[in-house]
Amino acid sequence: MNHTIHLGDNLEVLRAMPDESVDLIYIDPPFNTGRRQDRKRISVQEVTGDDSGDRTGFQGKRYRTTEVAGAGYADTFDDFMGFLVPRLEEARRLLKPTASFFLHIDYRESHYCKVALDEIFGRDCFQNEIIWAYDYGGRSKKKWSAKHDNIFWYTRDPKRYTFNFEAMDRIPYMAPGLVGKEKAARGKTPTDVWWHTIVSPNGKEKTGYATQKPLGVLDRIVKVHSNPGDLVMDFFGGSGTTGESAGNHDRLFYLIDENPEAVALMAKRLERFAPHIVNMEEKESGK
Repeated sequence: MNHTIHLGDNLEVLRAMPDESVDLIYIDPPFNTGRRQDRKRISVQEVTGDDSGDRTGFQGKRYRTTEVAGAGYADTFDDFMGFLVPRLEEARRLLKPTASFFLHIDYRESHYCKVALDEIFGRDCFQNEIIWAYDYGGRSKKKWSAKHDNIFWYTRDPKRYTFNFEAMDRIPYMAPGLVGKEKAARGKTPTDVWWHTIVSPNGKEKTGYATQKPLGVLDRIVKVHSNPGDLVMDFFGGSGTTGESAGNHDRLFYLIDENPEAVALMAKRLERFAPHIVNMEEKESGK
């Protein structure tokens, strides 16, 4: 089997796949924020010197940039759970007996998702609610600023699942002087609260995709919850972070997205893995 990027409706693609065929599924669906998610991108070829331009460069020189196509989507659903639940049901069907499923969501829908996941997977298959905490962006003056996402971890089997404890990364002790030099040098294992910055708007990791998640978060999931050679799926592929993490750690990836811009972005980002690109529209038309 090859690395695969699939352009098409993820529900249709999932329904065509065989039972118990995937080792790990992580999804980061639209959060139903009620607004369009966009991130502007600029082309280097379209940056020109201009004293009244919109950007300042080296030695204070001004430049004008021309915006090109952005990678975004409308994050609004009249019936979000009606959209998501059939996909969660298919996800469970696809999991191998020792496989795990991760749903990345935020506070707006997390409580509804937890109830749905308990019904689909069974409450005994719930393992953790992981809190991804970050500290970036503006602060509200009307309420406590929301600076975390929720990641629900479920397993196909409540007692038999892949969990590679030794593959877990270590983090620094907050008070290293209290634990001794040896422990301080080794670091400690993470808890269910993961402190990790978002993808920097100016960092090398950025792709231009509006809701790109950091590679460090996916690396932790992929390394601990799958093995080399396993198949890792993300059916809201987006910017391809799940695929990059899987490929970097000798796992196969299967990414699905219905947005042609997202698929083109993933194909470029992951081209070193030579992914097989599947276009559902071309298959249906016989091309």
